[in-house]
Amino acid sequence: MGGVAELHIHRFGPSTGPVVLALHGLTGHGRRWQRLAEEHLPDVAILAPDLRGHGRSPGVPPWDFETLVDDLATLLAAEASEPVVVLGHSFGAATAVHLANEHPELVRALVLLDPAIGLEPERMLHIANSMLAAPDYESREQARFDKLETSWGEVDPAVLEAELDEHLMPTANGRLGWRVTMPAIIAFWGEIAREYVLPPRGLPTVMVQAMKVSPPLVSPDFRAALTAHMGAHLTVHEFDCDHMVAQARPAETAALVRTVL
Repeated sequence: MGGVAELHIHRFGPSTGPVVLALHGLTGHGRRWQRLAEEHLPDVAILAPDLRGHGRSPGVPPWDFETLVDDLATLLAAEASEPVVVLGHSFGAATAVHLANEHPELVRALVLLDPAIGLEPERMLHIANSMLAAPDYESREQARFDKLETSWGEVDPAVLEAELDEHLMPTANGRLGWRVTMPAIIAFWGEIAREYVLPPRGLPTVMVQAMKVSPPLVSPDFRAALTAHMGAHLTVHEFDCDHMVAQARPAETAALVRTVL
């Protein structure tokens, strides 16, 4: 059995008041929430961990949703005195659903930004193989171009530069790569292919689907099942943007978070 990882946490906002736990997507890191927090939710206490295998957090296995949930439950036991709002993007949104499903006592509401959950195994295999085939970059400029070609095109250039500053690091072979544990990332693509779970009935849930993502990451099956399961407790929004919802539409994202605070 693997132990709980002590996660690196980025903290924003006041030290008191309702807490938002913000979970980044696969290959990301907690500092991605900085601009949303500081410019649009400055009065809100936000905990934004680097998930296991990401950023400055440990990368040791196991690499599955259950272990991520254990990490987060331990974090919340230490950091929050009452249930929190969980804001999750992509893989982080999938992790948020698993957290709410396994520990409903810790979660007061969910905000799911283009959740990646229950997706086709063949598609995840293709993505994982593509990452293994090209895991790093010759230069910062090549990394920037890759981001712009893969859903960061609508993001403020200053936010993209901050991403490169925080998350790009030298590799052992003299190139540049993201600050991640690559075996964990590959395993987590497999986790996205697992059958989806649903939040507890009655839990206030907001979901955003990024409508420029094609094929969509919010599968029709998951969206239909979530709608039927949650009923009036679910609100769905369709944003005319690419996958990086919080970075491309920070004001709109912040407004949605406030609806559950």
